[in-house]
Amino acid sequence: MTAYEAAADAIRKALPGRSARVALVLGSGLGSVADAVENPASVSFADIPGFPKPRVEGHHGTLIHGTLSGREVFVLQGRAHAYEGHPLADIVLPVRTLAALGIASLVLTNAAGSLQDEMVPGSLMMLTDHINWSGANPLIGPNDAALGPRFFDMTQAYDVALRAALRRGAEASDVALHEGIYLWALGPNFETPAEIRAFRILGADAVGMSTVPEVLAARHAGLRVAAVSGITNFGAGMVANEILDHEHTLTQGATIAESMTRLLLEFLKDSIHD
Repeated sequence: MTAYEAAADAIRKALPGRSARVALVLGSGLGSVADAVENPASVSFADIPGFPKPRVEGHHGTLIHGTLSGREVFVLQGRAHAYEGHPLADIVLPVRTLAALGIASLVLTNAAGSLQDEMVPGSLMMLTDHINWSGANPLIGPNDAALGPRFFDMTQAYDVALRAALRRGAEASDVALHEGIYLWALGPNFETPAEIRAFRILGADAVGMSTVPEVLAARHAGLRVAAVSGITNFGAGMVANEILDHEHTLTQGATIAESMTRLLLEFLKDSIHD
């Protein structure tokens, strides 16, 4: 039995009769989105074999099942990060487990820094593409053909139809939704001003320390992917004398959670998930 099959089996036993076709991953400071879940049942990551326990404040490490907008969903309240020292295969184990549980669509959220002057803290940005700046990849090593092929296309890493549904959800919920390219930097340090200038030249619109490994594993497994960043700050050097810290990320994340919740609730009403 593979690690993801063992984890899926443990979840079925912990949450009997629970299933879903859509799953959400909640990033830094966004865990309160889970408060909107109705008829919730949960299991701690610590009780799921192989699941890495997040070690960063703002990531609870809980898998929740329930309904949002009348639709059954799995919600990962928190995630592990490469900078914590977790192997990338462990970081993407929850995604592979969700695929084994039968989900078809994965919606990822994260906290990110803006690289665009007009995209201010408090904004939401839908990911249209990404840049993997880390040089790391969870798919390095032997390929599990039961999950997906050795080589696979990433031209449409972020599903076109799901992106259209997010736009409709933004309009219906009266939430301003920017669109752009996310760059994954390994962390844990915030970027230098020189790095931020370079990333802007490369065409990135936001920078963060997560999400891309999960996208790679999800697309490898054939899942449809959508992702939204909550913009917590400007990149280093973009605001004179601003010092970046994680507390600022969590504070902004709590503010962003309200608009993120409204957006996701409308998005989940869309018939694209049927």
